Amino acid sequence: MLKQLRIQNFKGWKDTGTIRMAPITLFFGANSSGKSSIGQFLMLLKQTVESQDRKAVFFTGNEKSAVELGSFRTMVFQRNPLKKIEFQYCWTLPEPLKINDPVSEKRFSGNVIAFKATAGLTDSIEQIPSINDFSYTLFSGDQQILKVSLEKQPDGKNGFGQYHTVAEQYNLVRQKGRPWAFKEVIRFYGFPDEMVAYHQNADFVQDMSLTHENLFRSISYLGPLRTKAKRLYHWWDTKPESVGYSGEHTVAAILASRKRKIVLSSKPRRALPFEEIIALKLKEMGLIDEFKVSPIAEARQEYEVKIRTKGADNWVDLPDVGFGISQVLPVLVQCFYAPANSIIIMEQPEIHLHPSAQSALADVMIDVINSRENGKNRNIQLIIETHSEHFLKRLQRRIAEEAIAQDAVSAWFANITTTPASLEPLQIDSFGNILNWPDNFFGDEMGDIAAHAKAALKKRMQLQVNEKPEMLE
Repeated sequence: MLKQLRIQNFKGWKDTGTIRMAPITLFFGANSSGKSSIGQFLMLLKQTVESQDRKAVFFTGNEKSAVELGSFRTMVFQRNPLKKIEFQYCWTLPEPLKINDPVSEKRFSGNVIAFKATAGLTDSIEQIPSINDFSYTLFSGDQQILKVSLEKQPDGKNGFGQYHTVAEQYNLVRQKGRPWAFKEVIRFYGFPDEMVAYHQNADFVQDMSLTHENLFRSISYLGPLRTKAKRLYHWWDTKPESVGYSGEHTVAAILASRKRKIVLSSKPRRALPFEEIIALKLKEMGLIDEFKVSPIAEARQEYEVKIRTKGADNWVDLPDVGFGISQVLPVLVQCFYAPANSIIIMEQPEIHLHPSAQSALADVMIDVINSRENGKNRNIQLIIETHSEHFLKRLQRRIAEEAIAQDAVSAWFANITTTPASLEPLQIDSFGNILNWPDNFFGDEMGDIAAHAKAALKKRMQLQVNEKPEMLE
């Protein structure tokens, strides 16, 4: 689970500042305020980790990827090629990372890793993206256990430079007769293979890189535009990685999870079958009465989603009900489908839902982060970009009611009234109150109320004036 994140010189952000990440992390702001860029950055790193090209610092995407960001120049702040993109984050590990130094025979163990990197264009004629430096720091709680870094040194000739290794609280021992410097790293985070070969006790850096890869492989993304509902779905007994960027694998995920049982934080506390959970949440949101996924015939790989809406006697196909149901279904499925220790990035999960359903969706998210499977907490983290006032107000209420811990929610507001734009934390107290409510956060509500009252008073006065001649007669 991510604990902190900071991004500098990426798209519209000169500096986000340090973002506290919680089990439920929310980003608010006007259109084009830059809040989407935070999720885009994380997806940029994820698709880079999963790319086949080990030498490319960033895989900025193509038509099949979650994000397509163009070149380094289009990503960097103000499109200034002289600027460098800097980023840092720390995350908790599902299991402690244990390191044994074969030379000193010392043992190191930590459950939190912090990573920091700087990327820019080389000074060479090609001007390709290059990593200037990166570092890993292992912590046990708040105590630093060890740190290892790579730093590029200028060579004074072609500008490429060579990397120099720096270690703290760990004594790296060189192999005899081995050359020292190396010029390439793996993507934006990986120590070169030569580093292990050149040292007697550097094998642990590969474990560092592996934990990094596992972090980003645990991330899934669901965009704001979900696919339209179909009358028939094909499933070939496969298990999709997620519901897909647009929810295209939602029904396949439901069918692949029929044997799973999950315990929710809310009643009932017994383990429920996966499909029953989805139906229950749709019902609690006031969208349906019943829900089922059934094969159209035996020995066929085609399935249909049937819904019985509130007050109706007949079952209907998913495309025949309100659009909001088909749009929120991928959200619910991904939240419960994701394996333990997953991070889910979602844009506007509340889209096309009426206000009461948006409020109820917040209760679903509380169930998600508190859910258990196979006797263990699922440890799900939700990173949500939203425009919903109703979603936030329900979370505020649940904090006051102690249904969710105050520190389990971290909310941020992208403020574009400052230059450059700033990301400001919403200070939520233990009573669920926001202590620093930004101006016009969800529009000028008080201004609308005052203008409405003023216009109504003026209209009443005008009506009274018009009625007076009739009264005199």
